[in-house]
Amino acid sequence: MAKLLGIDVGTSGCKVLLIDEFGTVLKQASAEYPLSVPQPLWSEQNPEDWWAGVQKCLAEINEPDIDAIGVAGQMHGSVFLDDKDEVIRPAILWNDQRTSEECREIDETIGAERVRQITCNPPLTGFQLPKLLWLRNNELSNYQRLRTILLPKDYIRFKLTGIKATEVSDASGTGIFDVPNRRWSTEMMAALEIDPSIFPPCFESHEASSKTASGIPVVGGGGDQAAAAVGTGAVKNGVISVSLGTSGVVFTAIDGPQYDIAGAAHTFCHANGGWHAMGVMLSCGGALRWYRDTLCAGMTYDEIAAEAEFIEPGAGGLTFLPYLTGERCPHNDPFARAAFGGLTLGHTHAHLSRAVFEGVSFGLLDGMNLLRGLGAKADEIRITSGGAKSRFWVQLLADLFQTPCVTLACDEGPAYGAAILAGVGIGLWGSVSEACEQTVKIRARFEPSGTDYSSKYERYTKLYSQTSGWNAR
Repeated sequence: MAKLLGIDVGTSGCKVLLIDEFGTVLKQASAEYPLSVPQPLWSEQNPEDWWAGVQKCLAEINEPDIDAIGVAGQMHGSVFLDDKDEVIRPAILWNDQRTSEECREIDETIGAERVRQITCNPPLTGFQLPKLLWLRNNELSNYQRLRTILLPKDYIRFKLTGIKATEVSDASGTGIFDVPNRRWSTEMMAALEIDPSIFPPCFESHEASSKTASGIPVVGGGGDQAAAAVGTGAVKNGVISVSLGTSGVVFTAIDGPQYDIAGAAHTFCHANGGWHAMGVMLSCGGALRWYRDTLCAGMTYDEIAAEAEFIEPGAGGLTFLPYLTGERCPHNDPFARAAFGGLTLGHTHAHLSRAVFEGVSFGLLDGMNLLRGLGAKADEIRITSGGAKSRFWVQLLADLFQTPCVTLACDEGPAYGAAILAGVGIGLWGSVSEACEQTVKIRARFEPSGTDYSSKYERYTKLYSQTSGWNAR
């Protein structure tokens, strides 16, 4: 029996799991680590915390006979290493918003249209390239020490194998990757006067890029969203997945590198050898976590959902904007702000809870509408990550999307997809699609109830335009 290990370096913690060739989870472990916000709009972590978490999980799983390893993780983050491969400063994460000036610098230097032709995306504050330029513009001594820049999961690969490498799905989110041609953009590096040697070699997601000291193959793996899509079977046209993690992602495989001209949806290389499009909101489960920790006095997520479920749709006229860390999709506005709109003396805590669930879900509907504008269609939508455990939330999404939503028998997110990719890498399956057909199974199906949210969604979209002047500039 083959044993495949998947590692996911998430934002709030890491997860490691072991599966067999049938996709059955044999063992799993997780570990949390802290997040630092040294200034408003900043978001950082210590890469050594990731490694300590992974080591803890590996020790807990304690499996000596592993056939292959796949790695996945939070996208876009920047790990800066010096000539001794030591971490220079804390990693700057995907939801950090300090780089708006650097995004303008990229467009002005290369040309906005050309940037989008090469990367299929506009420069975004969360991407890795603006962070690299920020380091040069603001911490020159650290920039001068820089010899390697890695994405979060690739730092773990390096710690496991001693090899610096990445793969196409995660590299697509750096902002300096030629997405149509699946390679680093030397044109952009030259224009921005960046040494190409600081970027690691790039592989396809299922390719074995390195080995551990004991000889276990380690495949390219994937950025968390591409890896999670493998774990849901969203590797062919007609299957859309929605991830309810810290961020919220609406994801679909596409035939080629077509992209959203407005730049609100992302087009990246997919882990299946093709491409994918996705809409990403920055505060999805993260908004619920903030609400729980700040306003819910020890309540659990289940308790919050239970009180929200007994409030009528529309939350009595109360609307929540989930832009706690700015927003990426559909507004690409690092200065967007969260808000409760329409509060009255008649509103209760339960109304607030309903409004939070609805506001986050409206943000996901923004992303779904963008993908539908690119031609995405689906007979069903696969709901994944932590929020998929809430029947209330999944039913709410089925009503909003007006499409059946399903949950999966195994919903272990990017770690599960990374383990599947590991199996493809050693020839256990002939392709990523074949692997998904043999491992991904449906658990439950939720049909739309007929509830009409159109007026509530319109109220939500109007509230953003009314509050868009609330910023931290």
